[in-house]
Amino acid sequence: MKKLISLLLVLAMALTLVACGAKEEAPAAEGGLDGEIAIFWYTFGDTYLSSVRAAMNEALTAAGLQYHDYDANGSQTTQTEQIQTAITKGAAVLVVNIVDASSDDATQAIIDLAKNADLPLVFFNRSVSEELVSAYAKAAYVGTDYTQAGHMEGKLVGDYVLANYDSVDLNGDGVISYVMFKGQEGNMEADARTQYGVEDADAVLTGAGKPALKFYDDKNTAKYLVDQNGAWSAAQGQEYMQTILSSYNEANGNMVEVVIANNDDMALGAIAALQAAGYNKNDGGVTIPVFGVDATAAAQEAIAAKSMTGTIKQDAVGMANAVVQIAENLGTGKGTFDNVVGDLEGTWRVNIPYSAYSG
Repeated sequence: MKKLISLLLVLAMALTLVACGAKEEAPAAEGGLDGEIAIFWYTFGDTYLSSVRAAMNEALTAAGLQYHDYDANGSQTTQTEQIQTAITKGAAVLVVNIVDASSDDATQAIIDLAKNADLPLVFFNRSVSEELVSAYAKAAYVGTDYTQAGHMEGKLVGDYVLANYDSVDLNGDGVISYVMFKGQEGNMEADARTQYGVEDADAVLTGAGKPALKFYDDKNTAKYLVDQNGAWSAAQGQEYMQTILSSYNEANGNMVEVVIANNDDMALGAIAALQAAGYNKNDGGVTIPVFGVDATAAAQEAIAAKSMTGTIKQDAVGMANAVVQIAENLGTGKGTFDNVVGDLEGTWRVNIPYSAYSG
């Protein structure tokens, strides 16, 4: 009997040791990823992307995923070096908001780094080449149908101008003059918003028997003003608008009558300059219609205050959730777009829909 009891005690101790060993071998990180998700932002200074970052961090925390945010501060060289560092540190997934969206070379260099390390790669927000992303099985892109934003903004502008034609036409010449603020040369989102933001507005106006919009400066054959730093910044919008108002104003009979901007920051910068000149104060004086894209919190506040006319909402939370889901999917061997909410395009990208916002 004593031998049986001793045998049972030994067996119990062995089972306990096995159980402890199994517990020690359990993965340290929740969510099934062995390592952190490294997220590379083209800049922390972009207002819209700040809202995406806040939503993404919240989603990652809720999913129990480890992560680290890197700020390239507008430098592609810095971002590429940060990616190399993250790989060396053992990142599990790379998530990239590329700095130089106009450069296939920059995109390919990042893909090569991920591929050589056999790491999943998710680009987002700033457009990259389908051909390059599709060539790597562990890569995907989360963005928007950038033509959609341009079309929506153009219709928003056209509908507003048509409905308020006489009040918008400050000099009474029957033609509405405008300025277009373009964020960055060579950026596909900026190109589409610049083109369709005007073309679709013109289609609304000419369809109703009105003249097309007229760019305020006849000498500017491009018919837009670009942020020279590629930052889509409020500072650039304000500086441009201040310069415009010094020569194009009501006193000279050539006031810019509509402001179209490719993002809300440039629109808000233009509003700051207009308000400094006595416009857009909702005090019974003249308000110049100003339109943007993103529907940032500041833009929504400006629309509520009637200093801004409208914007196109780019869903920050929707983008953040899609990026997190795809990163987790790729990092754990699931289908790339499993449980992802958005409009799938082929096998390489998902688009987050836009919507018009005017308060």
